[in-house]
Amino acid sequence: MKSPLSTLLLLATLALPAGWACAEQADRNKPMNVEADALHYDDIKKTSVFSGRVVLTKGTILIRGARIEVRQDPEGYQYGVVTAEPGKLAFFRQKREGLDEFIEGQGERIEYDSRANTVKFVKQAQLRRYLGATVNDEMSGGVIVYNNSTDVFSIDGGVAQGAPSAAGGRVRAMLTPRAVTGPATAPATEAPAPPAALRATPALGGEAK
Repeated sequence: MKSPLSTLLLLATLALPAGWACAEQADRNKPMNVEADALHYDDIKKTSVFSGRVVLTKGTILIRGARIEVRQDPEGYQYGVVTAEPGKLAFFRQKREGLDEFIEGQGERIEYDSRANTVKFVKQAQLRRYLGATVNDEMSGGVIVYNNSTDVFSIDGGVAQGAPSAAGGRVRAMLTPRAVTGPATAPATEAPAPPAALRATPALGGEAK
């Protein structure tokens, strides 16, 4: 199903956060398009449920899953849950502001919270940062929470909210160091500042509402 109605209903209930500092800010003004096999909309509860090979695009944002459910609270904040097909993983991708970089993640379930400005990947969680077409950072665990405003991520390798633990209950990560620009003795003002790197924190956050 692809129609102006589906786009209009989702725009009324789902608007990805406008204040993302590290996500592509222009995405907030781009039209949203959704393809799905079916849609159920509840105007009283302010919820939209798309099901069946769902593909959502909005600017540089791309989300894929078997089911996407979104709701809006009385204050206007939006919350969503993307569920994967059995045996597959739901997918999220977005460009970082002002950089030739993309954040890409997968999980059996993806939860996004516009109030906390986070994306949470649950069960078989994976998060990757691409420099152009090259994977620069890659990590996996039971649960990964990525904060779009602060560019901080947290990973739990064990069981959380019913999620199976990662292999051996451990977090796996590959983090590529940034290349040094110019001589080491050169003043900091003579070398362009390197793009902000992802930072890890041991505390999980961004619980779905």
